[in-house]
Amino acid sequence: MDKALQTMINNMPEKTGKSLEVWTALLKEQAFEKHGQAVNYLKKEHGVTHGFANTIVTLSKQNNSSEEDLVQVQYKGKEALFPIYEALLSFVNTLGSDVTITPKKGSVSIIRKRQFILIKPATKTRIDLGFKLKDKPTTDRLENSGPFGTMCTHRVRLSELSEVDDQLKTWIQEAYDKSV
Repeated sequence: MDKALQTMINNMPEKTGKSLEVWTALLKEQAFEKHGQAVNYLKKEHGVTHGFANTIVTLSKQNNSSEEDLVQVQYKGKEALFPIYEALLSFVNTLGSDVTITPKKGSVSIIRKRQFILIKPATKTRIDLGFKLKDKPTTDRLENSGPFGTMCTHRVRLSELSEVDDQLKTWIQEAYDKSV
């Protein structure tokens, strides 16, 4: 998040009378179809300036498409892979408090100071786990990055929960350690 936006969010309670979380909850109750309708509502009904109203509406839309929703969409029709995803996250959460899990439309980025792994349900039967492991040789299991291109240096294909094993966890730990 850029500095100006963070300052605006920090000043929101003083300038508008409510925090972003309160505004987001209020807009959720109203369920506006269009961005402009929500902006006008905040301006007319609550006396919020245009800049704050626009920011509130934009950020509340981002919050509405929650991280859980993004992940659910990724695994729709691929539900059999979800236990693998959960096992990966379970291990990632043990690495350190500086890990950020960022779901996107088609994948989930795992970030420390930079992305060190990427979890992508590639097919109905396979998750592609991308790694940033510079200068690590490829193996039969730890392949070239394939479809990830320059986003990752390596890829492991996962089809079974049992494949989230000690070897895989060692590679995840190594990618985490190198991501400082």
